[in-house]
Amino acid sequence: MSGRSFSSGIEVKDALREQDYIADDEFAVVVHLATALGRPLLLEGPAGVGKTELAKSLAAIGDRKLVRLQCYEGLDDNRALYEWDYAKQLLHVQMLRDRISDQVSEFDSVAEASMFLADQDFGLYSENFLSVRPLLEAILSPDPVVLLVDEVDRTEESMEALLLEILAEQQITIPEVGTFVARSQPWVILTSNDTRELSPALKRRCLHYHLGYPTSEREREIVTARAPEVDAATATEVVELARILRDLPLRKSPSISEVIDAARAATVLAASGFDTASDAKVRDILLTALLKYSSDVTLAKERFDGKLLESPSRDGGEPIERSTVASKPANTTTAVFRGTGGRDPHQQGIRGGSGIRSTR
Repeated sequence: MSGRSFSSGIEVKDALREQDYIADDEFAVVVHLATALGRPLLLEGPAGVGKTELAKSLAAIGDRKLVRLQCYEGLDDNRALYEWDYAKQLLHVQMLRDRISDQVSEFDSVAEASMFLADQDFGLYSENFLSVRPLLEAILSPDPVVLLVDEVDRTEESMEALLLEILAEQQITIPEVGTFVARSQPWVILTSNDTRELSPALKRRCLHYHLGYPTSEREREIVTARAPEVDAATATEVVELARILRDLPLRKSPSISEVIDAARAATVLAASGFDTASDAKVRDILLTALLKYSSDVTLAKERFDGKLLESPSRDGGEPIERSTVASKPANTTTAVFRGTGGRDPHQQGIRGGSGIRSTR
């Protein structure tokens, strides 16, 4: 496996689309630069916008193996880098025991025998006795790989420090053995859901891109690609509902995959005889597909019912009023869901492009 290279962002975009990953022009250029320059790419943004799927699709279009390190709180070097296979080392010692005993018996004193043993290399600390973990696997692989360090913001800063040598020099140092330099140049993708600020040292070693929610048009394209049974009108209605929800102060905003699930649910409900044009139950059912917390569902229902909501005051100041949906201009493209106004959160300063894996 020799891997594939790309000559431009357009070529990357077209190749990703062949894998059903829809990326915009700017994002495709950034991905091309990361692969062409051999620089790690750090993707930050909300969950469910296609960060992890990019690494999977990039491995497919680049003819590379995907090596994934799923980060979590408490992750240490034994799970991320390597650890010694003590059982294998013990078996090796047992195999050498008889021969070592014969040689040691030739010495008259314990001190001489100890000095003899200290000068011997029994091969216990070598690559043969390493239990390889994802980071070292990516370095030792003779074939090119895509290394995905997923949700790096869930680890402690100490784990970030372990990554620096790999990100900057594409090598890993093992004190007992030495330094292993990458046998092929990996493409490195790091993802973060912005749960905490990453260290400047880590960011400095990466190209950085903020991947936000897609535009309405692109999200409709994603929905109809992933769920071809959903007609264009239903896809538009569900996408607009999701965009209104993302503008609310929710604990968790709807991800693209959840929008796809809701669009499929709406199609099934319509086929089951529900009057999606007027039945408020449809909207409430779809909220269960889009939202994962009861408090978010309650907030959304109150908002769509036209009630004026107030949030806790900020820093002891005046309460923050949230405008009611009833006060928003009507949106004729979203008649299925009463109270879905036409305001698009994407136009309110969300930065970055978008990409998501889809299936034809």
